[in-house]
Amino acid sequence: MADPYYITTAIHYPNGRPHIGHAYEMIAADAIARFQRQAGRDVRFQTGTDEHGLKMAQTARAQGMETRAFADKMSSYFSDMASALNISYDRFIRTVEADHYTASQTIWRAMQASGDLYLDRYEGWYSVRDEAFYDEKELVDGEGGQKLSPQGTPVEWTAEETWFFRLSKYQQPLLDLYASNPDFIRPESRRNEVLRFVEGGLSDLSVSRTSFDWGVPVPDSPGHVMYVWVDALTNYLTGAGYPDDAAMMARYWPADLHLIGKDITRFHTVYWPAFLMSANLPLPRQVFAHGFLLHRGEKMSKSLGNVVGPDELIDAFGVDAVRYFLLREVSFGQDGSYSADAIVTRVNAELANSFGNLAQRTLSFIAKNLGGTMPAEGRGDPADAMLIEEIVVACAGLRTAFDDLMMSQGIEAWMRGVFACNQYIDAQAPWALRKTDPERMHAVLRTLVRAIRMLAIAILPVVPNSAGKVLDQIGAEARDHAAIDDDGWYARQAAAGFVIAPPTPVFPRLELPVAAEA
Repeated sequence: MADPYYITTAIHYPNGRPHIGHAYEMIAADAIARFQRQAGRDVRFQTGTDEHGLKMAQTARAQGMETRAFADKMSSYFSDMASALNISYDRFIRTVEADHYTASQTIWRAMQASGDLYLDRYEGWYSVRDEAFYDEKELVDGEGGQKLSPQGTPVEWTAEETWFFRLSKYQQPLLDLYASNPDFIRPESRRNEVLRFVEGGLSDLSVSRTSFDWGVPVPDSPGHVMYVWVDALTNYLTGAGYPDDAAMMARYWPADLHLIGKDITRFHTVYWPAFLMSANLPLPRQVFAHGFLLHRGEKMSKSLGNVVGPDELIDAFGVDAVRYFLLREVSFGQDGSYSADAIVTRVNAELANSFGNLAQRTLSFIAKNLGGTMPAEGRGDPADAMLIEEIVVACAGLRTAFDDLMMSQGIEAWMRGVFACNQYIDAQAPWALRKTDPERMHAVLRTLVRAIRMLAIAILPVVPNSAGKVLDQIGAEARDHAAIDDDGWYARQAAAGFVIAPPTPVFPRLELPVAAEA
């Protein structure tokens, strides 16, 4: 049986429509999930929406809607986005689902059984927008002396009866975790931030609310609902079958990778492992906190008028172009910037002009001059083996980088293979060989078809629709687990008499939208 691999995105808070940051996280997780499936892993991939908390209740009330109806409506925008982005998730989880209530109440009881929950009165600063509590020392001064959270969001003084979690008890166990498993938090800059925070001392955490009722009820404590982050983080367990499906839990937990935005690192690397330690459950293997996406180098905001929705980018450029640009342009883990002209420039240079043009002119030549039949073995040359070796090295570079979550560097390695192919076809000039040396022409075209197949399979996790069309044009078989260098495949295709039809361009050149030009 294949090795399991469980990957999750953060579940997105749907009090507003999805933005490009949500899309970026889903795309990155999807590329990793597809890559791991190619490697033969039994992948479970989860995304979804986090629908409880005061902010959802307030927004629903402001819109004159029942909270559940509002949650249903807003969650659908995120599931629609996942479909539009071709996200290959196994479960789109919603925290309003019955099995998630069961999981949240079960982990609560486990923490209670460990003696880590106690009832007291909370007085302190709370950010409704962040759904987070902050110590006085973390606050910053805003305009007019207003207190703001470290994220720059308003905070308000809150006082109510609440259940507390003994987070202070887990300060040393957390520090021991970070020391024994340096890759638990990535990238290193996030790890250092968390280390400084925990070393500064941990206060017990308020984990229930009585001022609203839109949440998972606290077991045996009428009037209390769970603090939204207890419930939200537990979604990862729910998706692995906790607590009722022991076989599924044994297979998929602990998660291999929680992929999150850097603004929620603390919740996933301090609170979450402490909750799991308390409940005597294994910890996830890694939390990777990616950076923010900026528009032309600026943080997106409605006041600046630079908020662009994922649907707008997909409509303008196509889903695979958006996927490719975001994974190629942004060094994963760091902040990155995007713009319409940057997308057009990058995608045209690398997909349309380089890989797309390579596939188009090779397959068109075969369709026109060989009637679409697979080129014969022909007369070989050392240059053929040299090219295939360069492609093998390029694809191996992609795989090594993807294994380390370095997608941009992986695609850069892949591009070296594409460039090698274009240099080869220009040097070998099969259009000239057609008249002077047909046997050599066949060998060149055969080598190019092999190379195109290898490159298309390697880049499938990034551009699954487009790379899939290239593979269809040459009749390549199953995508998952396909060996990148498989000359036996070519022999089978040739023996079966496969015919390459005149291809249509898979990567058409992009044009800058009129609005973007203006």
